[in-house]
Amino acid sequence: MPRSGAEVRMRLREAALTLFREHGYDATTTAQIAERAGVTERTFFRHFTDKREVLFDGEGEVNRVLVDAVAAAPDDLLPLAVLSRAFMASIPLFVAGRRVAELRQPVIDASPALQERAHAKSAAIVDAVRDALVARGLADATALLAAQVGLAAFHRAVGGWDGTSASDLAQRITEAFDEMRSLG
Repeated sequence: MPRSGAEVRMRLREAALTLFREHGYDATTTAQIAERAGVTERTFFRHFTDKREVLFDGEGEVNRVLVDAVAAAPDDLLPLAVLSRAFMASIPLFVAGRRVAELRQPVIDASPALQERAHAKSAAIVDAVRDALVARGLADATALLAAQVGLAAFHRAVGGWDGTSASDLAQRITEAFDEMRSLG
């Protein structure tokens, strides 16, 4: 039986992804996930509130990295430059999580409920980034617009990313933000 919390979470995530692909998200139970991972269902619930959260684990860490990077940016940077730096700071998380992201995306695509959760995750990122920009002195409506546009640029960058190279993702982020600036 796994001992470390990180190892348990990893085993639960891998078990869930395997079962979701084999049987579908709706047909898979938390008891099946726990059994496949070699833990009890109670242990599952110590790590995740429900089976959706297995797929969306890490959201808080992404938000924290983005918010911290916005807060740490030099005061003289314009909002889009701040956001570009913030998304650059998140690259290690996306590189580390790429394999899981590739496995979970078909599961999300097959479930309207999970698609809704993915949209909520994006909205939570926008809200966190907006709040961080407001804390830097930006007006709320402007901060919201900047956060939405910044996340859209980041999604564009990830969509063209080779999936393995941090430097490729950095280049894609730079290109997406440059393209966004060229529209104005």
